[in-house]
Amino acid sequence: MTTVPAWFLGDFWRDQIVAHDRQQIFLLLLGFLVSFGFIRTSARLMRSVSWWPGSVVTDSGVHLHHLVWGITTMMVSGTLAFVFPAEGLAPELAAAAFGVGVGLTLDEFALWVYLSDVYWAEQGRKSIDAAALATVFMLLVLVGIRPFEQDSGSASSIVVGVLLTLGICAVCFFKEKLLLGTIGLFLPVIAIPAAIRVGKPSSPWAKRFYGERRPKKQAKAERRFGPDSRYERWMTSFRDAVGGRSTAEIEARKAAEEAGQREAIGAVRGRAEARAAAEGRHTAPEHAASAALGPPPAGED
Repeated sequence: MTTVPAWFLGDFWRDQIVAHDRQQIFLLLLGFLVSFGFIRTSARLMRSVSWWPGSVVTDSGVHLHHLVWGITTMMVSGTLAFVFPAEGLAPELAAAAFGVGVGLTLDEFALWVYLSDVYWAEQGRKSIDAAALATVFMLLVLVGIRPFEQDSGSASSIVVGVLLTLGICAVCFFKEKLLLGTIGLFLPVIAIPAAIRVGKPSSPWAKRFYGERRPKKQAKAERRFGPDSRYERWMTSFRDAVGGRSTAEIEARKAAEEAGQREAIGAVRGRAEARAAAEGRHTAPEHAASAALGPPPAGED
C-alpha cells in the first residue's frame, strides 16, 4: 500500500517539477542543501567529539579542504552535462552532482575571500551568508521567477528596465544588503525600500556618504545595524544555529563563565568568613566570663 508521504512526493514531482521542466534546478538545489548540511554538521562534530573522522590530510601534512572536492565535483559534473543528451536521467544526475559540489565549495566561501583558513574565525561566518544567498537564488529560479524578467514591450523599455533593476540592486549591494539585493534581481519592488533606507555602518556606501560628512546618518546606521541591534542579534543567532559559534565567541563565553564562577566562589567564601567572624564575636564574651570565674568548685557538676 502506498504511504501518504510517497504519494505526496510523487504528485509533487510530477505536477510541480516535471510538468514545469524544473527537474535539474530542483535536484541541484537538493544536492546543494544536502551536501552543505552534511559537511557543516561533520565539521561541527569534528570540533566537539573525538570519535568523528577528521580532515583529509596527506602523508606530507597537506590539509585538503573540502572545497577541493567541491570544485572537482563541479568541474566533472559540469563538463559531463554538455556531453549527455538533454533528455533522460543523466543530466539530472549531473545537476545533483553539481549541487553537491556547490555545497562543499560554498561551505568554505570565506577561504576564497581571505585565502586563509578562517573556518572557525569570525570572518568564516561569511560562508553562512553566502550559502543563504545561494539558497534564496536557487529557490527563486525553482519557483519560476527569472532575473530581469520584463513584460512584453519595446527593446528600449526592456533595456531601461534592466538598467534600473541593476542600479537599484547595486545600491543594495553597496549598502551591504546582499539578501535584498539578490531578491531584487528577480523582484525589483523588494529592493527599492532597501536601496532607499540607511545602509550598514561598515558598508562601502557608508564609508563614502556617511561618517564625518553626515554624522546623523552614521549614527542612525549604527543604531540600526550595530552589534546590539535587533537585526544583528537575529543574524548572530541564525549563524550560530547553522554554522556554530566562532572560536573567539566560544573562548569569550568560556572566560565569562569562569569569571562568573570565580566571582560566585568569592562571594560564598566572603559570606562564610563574615558568618565565622560574627559567630566569633558572639562567643568571645562567654569565653571571657568563664575565664574570670575560674573552674567550678569541686563537687559541682
